[in-house]
Amino acid sequence: MATIVQKYGGTSVGNPERIKNVARRVLETQRAGNRVVVVVSAMSGVTDNLIRLAREVSEEPLEREMDVLLATGEQTTIALTAMAIEAMGGKAASCTGGQAGIVTDGVHTKARISSISPDEVNRLLDDGHVVVVAGFQGVTSGGRITTLGRGGSDLTAIALAAAIKADVCQIYTDVDGVYTADPRLVPDARKIPVISYEEMLEMASSGSKVMQSRSVEFANKYGVPFEVRNSMNQNPGTLVTRETMNMESVVIRGVSLEKDQAKITIAALPDRPGNAARVFSAIGSAHLNIDMIVQNTGRDGEARISFTLHKNDLKKAREVLEEAVRGIGERVEILATDGIAKVSAVGIGMRSHSGVAATMFKALGDAGINIDMISTSEIKIAVIVDEKSQENAIRVVHQAFRLHEAPLV
Repeated sequence: MATIVQKYGGTSVGNPERIKNVARRVLETQRAGNRVVVVVSAMSGVTDNLIRLAREVSEEPLEREMDVLLATGEQTTIALTAMAIEAMGGKAASCTGGQAGIVTDGVHTKARISSISPDEVNRLLDDGHVVVVAGFQGVTSGGRITTLGRGGSDLTAIALAAAIKADVCQIYTDVDGVYTADPRLVPDARKIPVISYEEMLEMASSGSKVMQSRSVEFANKYGVPFEVRNSMNQNPGTLVTRETMNMESVVIRGVSLEKDQAKITIAALPDRPGNAARVFSAIGSAHLNIDMIVQNTGRDGEARISFTLHKNDLKKAREVLEEAVRGIGERVEILATDGIAKVSAVGIGMRSHSGVAATMFKALGDAGINIDMISTSEIKIAVIVDEKSQENAIRVVHQAFRLHEAPLV
């Protein structure tokens, strides 16, 4: 008897009919002789509506109360899904994140999982239940409700799969798998049959919305292979697993776009030991995630540091930086820019193939697209472009690497 964790996103449970469809799928899986845990997101649109309600009563709602509010979205879905399974003759029990044993740190709206004690989940499975768990949430050791950030239901599913030693983790969504690019932006993008954790992690952290990057990190750390599939059909999806030798034959696996980016530049920063640490310690203490970092040092002993982050964090970042740089130097200036996007080309084949950067930069140059910043890793090249050029940029890079026709395995 296999133990299977299935996760269904907001679109898959977006209305009563779709919840019934999920219930049928789950029961088919259980009746085939499997123990099943189902992780569900809030119904599509619910989280956004809750955020809108919060902002109607408070311009800056407390993050602690936002977690209490947003957690109700998933709790609605688990109850409805359990009801639908029971109505079809199954046996189901719903659990909030806390009831499922998910303990987090105390960082509200972006909590990290500290531990999982799945005793209740295992007890219910042993008793023949389908266990329906609320994604996206947990509790602190003191019992306060926390949420895991956007896409946190993926993390819930992967973490539970690791904790209960599941045989399979299936991530059901509204697309057939992971594509070489967003098919809404690149019509000839193709589904990738198999992708490594590293490639999936780079694509997720670079704007691919199929998976949350922290969930991929968790899967890699604990060796949880998972499959991304479409909840509306029976088509095979994309298997995300450890790297194999033949994967390097594909130079670029995919191209991703991360919208809504912003850039902060700290100009005329005295080039002295400890100043960069002072800047980024302030950012870290505010629990802000930054991405690309570029530092230049001028001849006059002043440094210029630029980094990117999500535009929603721009205001908070400026506030903490203004405090951090106070007294460092008279000419220090903080410059903020939004209206930019990040385009990334990802592939473990970069390790053994040259000329990748030249191909990407030539394609963008030929299309008249200017590059603002460049960042590289062993398997990724990322560039910052103006948001007006973002969709054209991802298309020309996808075309340059011939991802519409090249073999994917």
